[in-house]
Amino acid sequence: MLIKYFSSPYKFLEEYNLLQVFPPEVVDTVAKIVADVRQNGDRALLAYTEKLDGVRRKSVVATQEDVNEKNKVDELKLSLFRKAYQNIKKFHEAEFKLIRAWESSLNTAFLGQYPVPVERVGVYVPGGSTCYPSSVLMNIVPAMVAGVKEIALVSPPDSKTGKLNRYVAAIADMLKISEIYVVGGAQAIAALAFGTESIKPVDKITGPGNCYVAEAKRQVFGYVGIDSVAGPSEVVIIADDSCQPDLVAIDMLAQAEHDINSRAICISASEEVLKNVGIFLEKLLQTEEKRKKIAEESLQKNGALVKVDSAEEAVKLANYIAPEHLELHVENPRVLLPKITNAGAVFLGRTTPEAVGDYWAGCNHILPTSRSARFSSGLSVRDFIKWVNYAFYDQEKLADEGAEIVSFARLEGLNFHAKSVEMRLKNQEKSL
Repeated sequence: MLIKYFSSPYKFLEEYNLLQVFPPEVVDTVAKIVADVRQNGDRALLAYTEKLDGVRRKSVVATQEDVNEKNKVDELKLSLFRKAYQNIKKFHEAEFKLIRAWESSLNTAFLGQYPVPVERVGVYVPGGSTCYPSSVLMNIVPAMVAGVKEIALVSPPDSKTGKLNRYVAAIADMLKISEIYVVGGAQAIAALAFGTESIKPVDKITGPGNCYVAEAKRQVFGYVGIDSVAGPSEVVIIADDSCQPDLVAIDMLAQAEHDINSRAICISASEEVLKNVGIFLEKLLQTEEKRKKIAEESLQKNGALVKVDSAEEAVKLANYIAPEHLELHVENPRVLLPKITNAGAVFLGRTTPEAVGDYWAGCNHILPTSRSARFSSGLSVRDFIKWVNYAFYDQEKLADEGAEIVSFARLEGLNFHAKSVEMRLKNQEKSL
């Protein structure tokens, strides 16, 4: 059978593994790579590039030849990139307008916060045999809008040319990103975190990648910030009787074609809808030879059709799953939207497939996976901004509240904290 059917959400939750746990061999391999890069720097990066990518390079620093790959991109594709850039920029600029410093006066004291952009960011762009130029835009545009001063881009060499992928080169040129390194995998993450002879360490790393990249980000977190530890890509679709089952099916296949670990789940209160979605999955799978094998294995391994009793139960299950992408193929998606509390991005109605967000609309496609939408959000301007808190108490305010601060400090057994206030109170008394 192409896809598993679950007769209730309880059956689904009993049998379906929603969490992503990297196998021990991935964890161990990444730990060795990270340690090697920390010790051997560029030499390790070049060795792994030859071993894992099959490309021998003299340096990880992008050369003029790498940069010139941009000239292989025709004007039609460049126009697509420019239009997508404008949409993404507009979305993140709207978000940035809501980020503002504030200050509150408390009689003779004041408190506040002000935002400061992260100074140096490393952006990982997947590459090799498959390249996602959209990820260059989705990573870099919010960082630029936030005001990040230094952006370093890393991406593995193209498997055919051994150089920087032409689309990555073209978009980097469009965005005026000049610090580019042709290296990928866990080794690139380690280089960004700890630095090498050629690569200066960054303050934060963002961008999607395979399980080795994700595990490397997990292992370097704390030395640097990261956006997330991404698991397999996923979509959940809530469908009612008003849906077109063929559109539900094609959207599930669009998710399944990413890789064999991708997850495509349809939830419906209608047995007929689920049956027809299953039929269309079989039919539509035969229409695309290039990604057919990957999509088929993905659906067999991770696909699910889940029967629920009501729309309310469908929403409850979707919120529990907390998917990266959630599509609402229902008659009134706006009515359901406020009830969705856990999702990376929500796509409303049959005319808004996930692909709209992946490439074009402007909302970011780097989103939380593996239930992490319960506590995190998609990549945004906020990921590239820190907040600095500040406070001022004058003599009068400290005199009014100092005794209570001293009491709290002594309650915790931190006597020097208490004395730091008491000395100021005594100084005030002497000056009277």
